[in-house]
Amino acid sequence: MRSIGVHIATGIELPRPARATREQANLLGISIGDLVIEIERTYFDREGRPVETADVVVPDIRWEIAYEIRIDQPDSDRPDSDRPDS
Repeated sequence: MRSIGVHIATGIELPRPARATREQANLLGISIGDLVIEIERTYFDREGRPVETADVVVPDIRWEIAYEIRIDQPDSDRPDSDRPDS
């Protein structure tokens, strides 16, 4: 997206349990009605506008889904004067 001037600021994924449809089962090589996780993913730009969306279907029996969550840490380079006295 950056190559076309769009800068992604944040994203949301909404995972839901579901059963495979006929089309999903055929594409994924599973049986109709097998458990899947459907993930609705949307990316937003710096102004909060949705700029990309995707629907992902993951067969429940074959994959695990893991998320890494980044936590912003305070700058360690800040002077001690910004910290409360002990």
